[in-house]
Amino acid sequence: MAVKLSSRQLAQLSFLDTLPAKFGRIHAVIEEMAGMRADDVVVRGLARLLDQMKGEAGALSLTGLAETAGIMGTMTRRGGGLQMKVRGVRELLGSLKINYEGARRAATTPEAGAGAPRS
Repeated sequence: MAVKLSSRQLAQLSFLDTLPAKFGRIHAVIEEMAGMRADDVVVRGLARLLDQMKGEAGALSLTGLAETAGIMGTMTRRGGGLQMKVRGVRELLGSLKINYEGARRAATTPEAGAGAPRS
């Protein structure tokens, strides 16, 4: 028997499938920042990527992902020491990955009552 997912879940899954590549890019930029090789253009690009993720996740009701990406975007823009920024964004990337796993699990689990026959 095939698992029936709602259209919302299918939209969420199509968005979630794009995230692992973005996680790799985020990780690479964080490591560039840690090694003092990232300039302002690269950091602004990271902030734009995080804002895009926040917007798309928010539109699909993936609030955990949206909130974490928003906090990461804010942290990349704010002032302060570079090492503090790197540490904060690195920890939030771990949180983003945990939220991703939870969102993926929720999107692949059929909703209650979705497969029940109507009489």
